Amino acid sequence: MYKEILYDVSDPVATITLNRPDRLNAWTDRMGAEVRHAVAQAEHDPAAVAIVLTGAGRGFCAGADLQTLQNISEGERGQSVPKELAANPGDPSMGEDFRGTYTYLLSVRKPVIAALNGPVAGMAVPISCACDLRFASERAVFTVAFSKRGLIGEWGSAWLLPRLVGPSNALDLLWSSRKVDAQEALRIGLVNRVLPHDELLPAVRKYVQELASECSPTSIAIMKRQVWQQLTRSLGPSEKEAVQLMIESFDRPDFREGVMSFLEKRPPKFQRI
Repeated sequence: MYKEILYDVSDPVATITLNRPDRLNAWTDRMGAEVRHAVAQAEHDPAAVAIVLTGAGRGFCAGADLQTLQNISEGERGQSVPKELAANPGDPSMGEDFRGTYTYLLSVRKPVIAALNGPVAGMAVPISCACDLRFASERAVFTVAFSKRGLIGEWGSAWLLPRLVGPSNALDLLWSSRKVDAQEALRIGLVNRVLPHDELLPAVRKYVQELASECSPTSIAIMKRQVWQQLTRSLGPSEKEAVQLMIESFDRPDFREGVMSFLEKRPPKFQRI
């Protein structure tokens, strides 16, 4: 079914690999549909505690495929995507704000981690920003390029970037379209960690393994929803909701398991979702 990605589940990680290495994994409509379909599969697979999005070859993604951009510039719009790739991942109750073309990743019930193994350009920047965490290879380089193509802050980047790096840094990146290396990306908060290139995927897998062995998947899912939804709310409602969610958590099996595993000095056995 998949022609432009690779999909693998190796407990506890579901790995989605953009797989057009000869085109630096340039994004197409079909690739977007395949990623969406694979995310939906992983979201409902108990063997997948988290979803990792990475690229094949020497980079993560060069942005939109140039042929696609040329077609758009000539008045064409999009490719036809096979019906069998139709999927609707994520939690619809998060609301329409988190159900966009790529921002649906924010509503997925499991952690979505971008493993950025090289260049991240154009629309690949907001796509990676819609992931919950970003681990970068030392070889990663970021550039949005929109201003140099006569475009704007697309795919939610004008909302996502300021929340990660602050308004001034976001404007700098959007206006200048300059290249940002991995260390600067770490300094301004665009990525969470920078790792030696060959250690990137092992480090991401280790991170997910630690989540799987020590943390409640239900707690992780609720915390993800809290963090993203509360960005659009004020403090008072956020605190009230947290009180209600805490009361509800007391009645879950995971709360008892978390307490008992601590008292009995053993690893917890939380329920997968």
